[in-house]
Amino acid sequence: MLSAVTIFIGTSAVASNWLFKNGKSQYQIVVATDASVSEHTAAQELQDYLFQISGVLLPIISNGDSPGKHIFVGYSSKVANLTGESRPVEDDESFTYRSVGHDLLIWGGKQRGTMYGVFSFLERELGVHWLAPDCTVVPKCLKWRFARLYHSESPALKFRYNYYFVTRNQPVWSAHVKENMRGPLTNEYGNMDGYWGCHTMGQLIPVSEFYQRHPEYFCLRDGKRLSKNEQLCLSNSEVLEICKDRLLNVIRKNPGYRIYDLSQNDNKNFCQCEKCKEIENQYGGHSGLIVWFVNQVADAVREEFPDKYVGTFAYQYSRKPPVGIVPQENVVIRLCSIECCFAHSLTADCPQNVEFMNDLQGWASTAPHLFIWDYIVDFKQFLAPWPNFQVLAPNIRTFSANKAIGVFEEAAYQSLGGEFEEMKSWTVNQLLWNPNQCTDSLVNIFIDGYYGKAASRVLDYYHLCQSLVMPEVHFGLFIRENDKIYNDDFLRKAFVLLDEAQKSAENEVISQRVERVRMQPLYLYCMRNKEQSQRDGKWKELIALMRKYNARPNETQTVEDLSPLSK
Repeated sequence: MLSAVTIFIGTSAVASNWLFKNGKSQYQIVVATDASVSEHTAAQELQDYLFQISGVLLPIISNGDSPGKHIFVGYSSKVANLTGESRPVEDDESFTYRSVGHDLLIWGGKQRGTMYGVFSFLERELGVHWLAPDCTVVPKCLKWRFARLYHSESPALKFRYNYYFVTRNQPVWSAHVKENMRGPLTNEYGNMDGYWGCHTMGQLIPVSEFYQRHPEYFCLRDGKRLSKNEQLCLSNSEVLEICKDRLLNVIRKNPGYRIYDLSQNDNKNFCQCEKCKEIENQYGGHSGLIVWFVNQVADAVREEFPDKYVGTFAYQYSRKPPVGIVPQENVVIRLCSIECCFAHSLTADCPQNVEFMNDLQGWASTAPHLFIWDYIVDFKQFLAPWPNFQVLAPNIRTFSANKAIGVFEEAAYQSLGGEFEEMKSWTVNQLLWNPNQCTDSLVNIFIDGYYGKAASRVLDYYHLCQSLVMPEVHFGLFIRENDKIYNDDFLRKAFVLLDEAQKSAENEVISQRVERVRMQPLYLYCMRNKEQSQRDGKWKELIALMRKYNARPNETQTVEDLSPLSK
């Protein structure tokens, strides 16, 4: 779990070190001569943001013995002498910032730790927030001082990322919110790791290439070998050898990834042949067969690539942990929460989550590396209100407590228009780093910084959405507009609040941000009242907004597929 220690936040009345005051500063930013690329980037951003805040441009130097007051960025012999701390491991993302006398020291691992320390210093102490790719909050301040600072953090999870279209391919924003696995990517922000692929067995052995000559490579169901995007016959020795060869070729051609996927296709047509059943019976079910198969491929990968990992799913029919077999040390189990209730946290005694918790704990006790594939939108209606903010922090704490090395939060990844997409993307990244934070406090920060003068009404609307979750309410990933969670009174109140928010918007940027929030109740209203929405103009308004913002209803539909008469 994330550990954070803070001793005195430095704006008290007794503070004596003025970092800047009335356009002047005595401080210099010191970067060691052996600093990494990301540490140089961090020093430059520290200089830039302090200038934006105060109007003072602090010089960047490499001589830590120069006279004056200093901000040391990155571990160095000077930091060692002043603190007695040893050098962190290069890829350690933990960081510390602290004062020693008049000096301020910020250090961590060279790859990203120091950089995260600088960003957190700017965020926690000076109020800079990188809310979205199109919105960075930088407060103005004439003077700022500190007495004693001592703050240290470590991430709750080694790998962290979400999958929203609005924040996709935004590596600079990702770095500032400590998202580290949207790669692989080499950049000035310490690079990003990558997880190659998903549902890849059908990619490695496609039906189009093999079925005509080798139907026995594919699943046997009701006496027939199926010929679409079906599961493989994993007990077939030729299938095993092809997967070994082809996954090795993937790694050779794409060496930058950390983990390479070898997992079942996205359907439930597992093979029912006698050999597959025999292995399943030996190892406790479908997951036992998959682990048996993936372990053998992982053995081949280890021989050539001892630093790489092979990932596979614990998903739907393979979610339950096996018996009598464990994943190899270089195997990563990616457990999916697709069947869960997202109205209640995993530990809240919700009957719909009991079996998942049992499986999570089972995998935690056997898998050397457990990775979570979680979901944070309604996949039947990306635009509709889906109030799951209350489960984000407790669920991430649960994943971390059960030895997860990473969490991937799948969201509205194909288009803009997802429900509270910018806010949920920022909030979930904050919680993936530190799930002990208060979600409502994070939401308040975001709404206040992102929605300008419309913030108070957007906040009221957010709370109205969360009020839909009652103790007896349950919802999953695929609810529709007529689910019992929704009601007409909610829609009436929502439109009043967002109409007022729209009137309060001080410029076109804020107006458009509110407009995208308005699509939530607008979509819900139109889907619930198709004929009425044609008469009152709301259907026309919805379609216009969806086209304006390139929004789609769900994974399988575009705006062109919508019809007031469609089911």
